Amino acid sequence: MRSIVTRPLLSVACALPLLAAAPAAAQQTDSAALVTVLGRDTLALERWTRTPTRITAEAVVRSPRTTHRRYEMDLAPDGRMRRFAERMFDPATPETPVRTEVYEAVEGGWTRTVTLGDSVATSRVEATADALPWVDLVHWPFELALMRAVGGQGGTQPMLVGGRSLAYGVAPAQGGGWTLTHPLRGPSVARVDAQGRLLSLDAAGTTRKVIVTRVPWLEIEEPAARWARADREGRGVGELSGRGREEATVAGAQILVDYGTPMRRGREIFGQVVPWGQVWRTGANRATHFTTDRTLVLGDDPCSDLVVPPGEYTLYTIPEQDGGWLIVNRQTGQGGTTYDAARDLGRVRMTRTTHAEPVEAFTIDVEPAGNGGTLRIIWDRSAFTVPFRVR
Repeated sequence: MRSIVTRPLLSVACALPLLAAAPAAAQQTDSAALVTVLGRDTLALERWTRTPTRITAEAVVRSPRTTHRRYEMDLAPDGRMRRFAERMFDPATPETPVRTEVYEAVEGGWTRTVTLGDSVATSRVEATADALPWVDLVHWPFELALMRAVGGQGGTQPMLVGGRSLAYGVAPAQGGGWTLTHPLRGPSVARVDAQGRLLSLDAAGTTRKVIVTRVPWLEIEEPAARWARADREGRGVGELSGRGREEATVAGAQILVDYGTPMRRGREIFGQVVPWGQVWRTGANRATHFTTDRTLVLGDDPCSDLVVPPGEYTLYTIPEQDGGWLIVNRQTGQGGTTYDAARDLGRVRMTRTTHAEPVEAFTIDVEPAGNGGTLRIIWDRSAFTVPFRVR
């Protein structure tokens, strides 16, 4: 379901706890910048300056709309975080934050305060003192986790997000590099220098699939203004994966397909982003859900047809160059990376055709024909089809 890209492995010395005192590099002033891309689209720019006691950072994030973000992190002498603040701005009104989030260390955990307009909400977060912040599409906090890990065998890094703590895995990657594993989205592979400073991160194994690269210090004000203007003109990046809905009436049957709509963004999809021969979530985010109020028979081979009684299901696929398999699963309500083969209703062969012009947005449609029709899964230059009939 996921592929892992490996990088050259730095030497790993004797095992040390992941959450040790701050490494030597963290005791020096340092600065860096990162660029995050998905296919041909730049999604984020970020830059930061680190001293022994404080980190200040900025980021411009383009999805779902362009925001300019400023960060402050206060550090204890052992390198642990004492306080973290994120202020989010609309580039059109850079003086007043539209949202502020602050984590502060207290005995036995953290407090989280979110300010949104005139609303201020404070809550308690149960997490250990070595926690770090996690911010979607912002990666500079990962460098702190990696600097803690270098010289050891890794461990678990708690990350604060949305008022809860995520147990992030940090470990040497098979074949090289360091693996950072989000408990829901999957593993990324980082390349670091001898001090653990982040040089690149490949998230091909996650649901995000971004590539992050360290670059010289960069300016972000002009791109922020340009991307905000593109948003206003309807040319922005938008949601990384929206939601599609296909409804059809076929021979008296009401059929509904609810699915995520990732974009191609200049990438070769099948065989690269989506590997051949592996179970695929067939969309993005929440699992693809399929509902019928009549019994359907999928396939056109009496020896391998799949009977689908009325009800709600989820769909997965195993794409192959000659077609592959459509999987109908009884589990519902789960995310797309949650697949339990024990709950399969069954599998049926797909047929693959190719076309010259790529399709940008992943699409599922239902084409009625007589007493049945065709279920079509379309993305890039491939279309996978399964005929069906209504019983």
